[in-house]
Amino acid sequence: MTSHVRTAIFPVAGLGTRFLPATKATPKELLPVLDTPLIQYAIDEARDAGVERMIFVSHPAKQAIERHVMDDARLRATLTARGKEDLAEELAEHALCPVQDDVVFVMQEEPLGLGHAVLCARDHALPGPVAVLLPDDLILGPPGALSEMIAAYDPDSAGHMVATMEVAAEDTRKYGILSVTGRDGRRLIADGMVEKPSPTDAPSRDAVVGRYVLDHSIFEALATQAPGAGGEIQLTDAIARGVSRVGLVGFRYSGRRFDCGSKVGMLAATLELASHDPDCAALLREMGLSTDAPRAA
Repeated sequence: MTSHVRTAIFPVAGLGTRFLPATKATPKELLPVLDTPLIQYAIDEARDAGVERMIFVSHPAKQAIERHVMDDARLRATLTARGKEDLAEELAEHALCPVQDDVVFVMQEEPLGLGHAVLCARDHALPGPVAVLLPDDLILGPPGALSEMIAAYDPDSAGHMVATMEVAAEDTRKYGILSVTGRDGRRLIADGMVEKPSPTDAPSRDAVVGRYVLDHSIFEALATQAPGAGGEIQLTDAIARGVSRVGLVGFRYSGRRFDCGSKVGMLAATLELASHDPDCAALLREMGLSTDAPRAA
């Protein structure tokens, strides 16, 4: 079995309740971070990492995601006819083509957890390890976090790799936390993980965030995984079950991560990007605001 990561899975079926009423009609993945929908950053990251197939695990009520992701030749033709060729070309550059790109949409009808969402992609995943990207976790590079992880991925030493960042002790209760047994540069050798431990029970301060490179056996583990927290199929539980057999490492990516599943994180990411845009930075100065964005949430 090849070790090249050929498949990227995007779980995008969530309801986005923390952004209601904005997400009543607009999926949270399409909310803009400055001027680009959140999901576009994840798509571009996967493209840069060289994956062949992108699988979007969506919900029937979120058809707008597919409309954004896929190329719209009619819209581009209309823009071109109106003399807006540059905008038409920009849309084509960001969109996925149904002919040239390998794209699959599958539906997660019920909110049964992140693990269940990944399992929904099983029948469409190409052989070998798979990547999972959570668009809520915006990681600004370059290089892209997934590209870094794939470059460092070694299935002979560990089949499961998770992106990690160091958090404050009081924040361990918000994340899955690795039990670290050793370090090799940016790679953190682990013998397990604990889901949202209290600071006194946390085995480390190395928190798991939304990028994964997982051995293909994750699908079998998920298929037999009992419901965990909240009665849902938890991806972290299935990863933990495979540690003794395929191994587990964390990876310290070099970018900045923003929790865009929260309003504070979305604002922080927007300010970060605005601070690097000349027009927006000038406006921030006029308003008496610093162009140094808050640290990642």
